Amino acid sequence: MESSKVFFTNLRTSAQNNMLDKMERLIKRAGFLKLDLDKKFVALKIHFGEPGNMSYIRPNYAARVAKLLCKAGAKPFLTDSNTLYSGGRSNAVDHIQSAMENGYNPISAMCPVIIADGLKGTDYREIPINGKYCKAPKIGAAIADADIIVSLNHFKGHEQTGFGGALKNVGMGSASVGGKLELHSTSKPVINQDCCTGCKVCVNHCAHDAIQLNEDKKAVIDYDKCVGCGQCIALCQFDAAVLADWGTPEALNCKIAEYTKAILDGKPHFHISFIMNVSPDCDCWGHNDAPIVPDIGIAASFDPVALDRACADLVMKAPGLHGSRLMDLCQGKINEQDDKFLIVHPKAIWKTGLEYAEKLGIGTQQYELISL
Repeated sequence: MESSKVFFTNLRTSAQNNMLDKMERLIKRAGFLKLDLDKKFVALKIHFGEPGNMSYIRPNYAARVAKLLCKAGAKPFLTDSNTLYSGGRSNAVDHIQSAMENGYNPISAMCPVIIADGLKGTDYREIPINGKYCKAPKIGAAIADADIIVSLNHFKGHEQTGFGGALKNVGMGSASVGGKLELHSTSKPVINQDCCTGCKVCVNHCAHDAIQLNEDKKAVIDYDKCVGCGQCIALCQFDAAVLADWGTPEALNCKIAEYTKAILDGKPHFHISFIMNVSPDCDCWGHNDAPIVPDIGIAASFDPVALDRACADLVMKAPGLHGSRLMDLCQGKINEQDDKFLIVHPKAIWKTGLEYAEKLGIGTQQYELISL
């Protein structure tokens, strides 16, 4: 397979060259406006950020993209699907309110916010692909019905997939609540009893009432109720809640690739990744830890696989930030060849997802990085 082009710009600016203008030039150079946009419904797939999390993409960037689309005659809308876990985005009412609190509204973002899978996460389309893991991914209806998909991705670490980029934003983020259940069904956490302090954070935040304290004041999981959403893993401050085994992250990454294939197959699509505030964990949590590397830049491509690989490589080449979880874990010493995401999340082997996505024909890991 031939290499794909990934366009990149750093974050240096001047009085005549601000970041919004740089991003606009970047995506134009990458061919964004070559899409047939006139009168097309364009899903701007984004993560609005859980309330309390501050590392999500600023709405200013989304507004500039929406403005370009409107000028080209398109009908853009910002969208995400509801979450499987409890929080500020588990139903459309709370989800839209959370988006508004984080600055995403029709005025600031210059287009409407539509929750893809409806009020309770039950509005979806099954798209048959006969995949190895998922036969017919359940995709939020607004995304499934869109004519064009444009993803705006905050590139950062992730506790179950290693990192979150274009594939995760599209594949998992577009899944309905039932789809997310299918994605997470083999990613069951376990509680390390020696590490558990009985703080009850996981008990109080489990949306499915699957965790209780036993007679020893230690957390235990009822696997008849557990859906594997991973919230307990992200919230636990004592490394007591962990993934059950090495195989589950691989299955999750492969399922995400199959969901991405279902969403993008046969549709024009374009992807923009913001390699900023590279936090160790997902934006789904109501907090964000310190970034593990300095802010790097913005990258864009028609190929989400090449884009994810290029972003990962840029993070690998960047120096680790002292005071971050990454540098704490490696005692302040790190080499360029060290896998930063694997250090932070040792069981989440991110390369498996890219390899499987490549096998499915979504894109290629071979890329040409074109710096502007």
